[in-house]
Amino acid sequence: MNFFLDANFPKAASKILTDNGHTVFDIRKTKHEGVDDSDIFRMAQKKKAIFLTTDKDFYHTIPFQYEEHFGIVFITLRHPNRDQIMQKMKYFLNNFKLGDVKSKVLLFKDNYYSVFEK
Repeated sequence: MNFFLDANFPKAASKILTDNGHTVFDIRKTKHEGVDDSDIFRMAQKKKAIFLTTDKDFYHTIPFQYEEHFGIVFITLRHPNRDQIMQKMKYFLNNFKLGDVKSKVLLFKDNYYSVFEK
């Protein structure tokens, strides 16, 4: 499966994902770093990638502009740190069939998660 890391998502995710046989795209340290959310999301869609982010602003806009996409995972915690974000990502990987997240938006909070479909 392909994953696309938003610039705010921990870099440590890349190793975990690649160690589990996934392909990871990360725009940090590329010419695309700093482009706006809609352009980043379009890049992820071209790569047929599940988009991983902690950007709350992104949650309220971009995913709902697309009828279909390859899936979005938002991890929004009250007091986020790298370890907590990674725990939520591991929970996602261990408890969801990756092929089933297409066109779904998964929102992970401190004590619960929600799945939204258009």
